[in-house]
Amino acid sequence: MGIAARMTSTLALADEAATTALGAHLAARLRPGMVVWLEGDLGAGKTTLVRGLLRAAGETGPVKSPTYTLVEVHLISGLNFYHFDFYRFNQPEEYLDAGLDDYFSAGGICLVEWPGQAAPYVPAADIRIELQLAPQGRIAVIVAASERGRACLAGVRSSSTPPPA
Repeated sequence: MGIAARMTSTLALADEAATTALGAHLAARLRPGMVVWLEGDLGAGKTTLVRGLLRAAGETGPVKSPTYTLVEVHLISGLNFYHFDFYRFNQPEEYLDAGLDDYFSAGGICLVEWPGQAAPYVPAADIRIELQLAPQGRIAVIVAASERGRACLAGVRSSSTPPPA
């Protein structure tokens, strides 16, 4: 997809609650088979956003970072959410060695922290969310990188209850 076809939104997130609310807001708009990349420094709120998303989707169990397990699977209403964290990869080929491709072709929703650690092997994103620490909370830069991602982000933009700014 060319750059002209991409759609971008930038949101100010005042606090952890706003980051969680953004995740909840996205939950209703994601569709099976979508890949979401979550980028940002340590402590930027990637897992917090995922927690808000999964709670809104109906997860009642623990939502933790899969830093050591590589993937946490959440089955919610018959749909698998796969939460990945590639922070600990020393080289991208570790993605291949771990045999993770099957998760991405299983029709679930893949939420990927630290996708750059597995590039170029990790599948392309439909939505990229970069979280940046700011003097007052965080900034979320959301880029739709596919047609499915554009539809999702358009839904976020047109909602009558936008996420907190």
